[in-house]
Amino acid sequence: MPHSSTSIPRPRPRHLTVLAVGVATALTLTACGAHSDTGATREKSASTTSAGKEKTTFKLGEASPVQESQMQRSRGATHTITPTKVVVGSKADMDNSGLEQDKEDGPQVPVYVWSTLTHKSGKPMALGDMDDDLVVRTDTGQRTRALIVLLGQAQWPNCPAFDSDKKLVAGQSQRICTAFLIPQGQKAAAVQLSQGFYSKPLEWPVKS
Repeated sequence: MPHSSTSIPRPRPRHLTVLAVGVATALTLTACGAHSDTGATREKSASTTSAGKEKTTFKLGEASPVQESQMQRSRGATHTITPTKVVVGSKADMDNSGLEQDKEDGPQVPVYVWSTLTHKSGKPMALGDMDDDLVVRTDTGQRTRALIVLLGQAQWPNCPAFDSDKKLVAGQSQRICTAFLIPQGQKAAAVQLSQGFYSKPLEWPVKS
């Protein structure tokens, strides 16, 4: 598919102070209409409709087109991602998580995204590399990447932490829960999967 001449801007980094097994640092990337990149630009394949147009919108429970890894340690490996459930948490969840927010961020609440990661072919691939391009889009258009907590773990009800370094081989699948933070008062409108700087992200709308 031809690329447009205008690239999608990168998200801006934001830092949180964390109190989870001591003091740690968390990182979220947020932007309105921005697109994420982690290291090398990833080229993603997309499924096509009978009319020959790329399909970019899916229902929760539908698998993504096969994604090809551009990470050095798993280059060429392929996998799919299937977002299955999205739940918006509460202020109480945030208060009990062990995270201490920067005041400039304003009140935030967690969004829990359940997904199934399936390794299709190639080298073993870490879970953290397979879900790395997931994004939550809010009803105001803000796009937020998953929360990363260093030197500790945030505690979320019914969303257990997973070992991001665990590797899957071809034919294996694992269901995981990933936490995102959005401004309090906004709604989770969709789960997205970034497709590089120039391509439209894949999207799974969330029914309100």
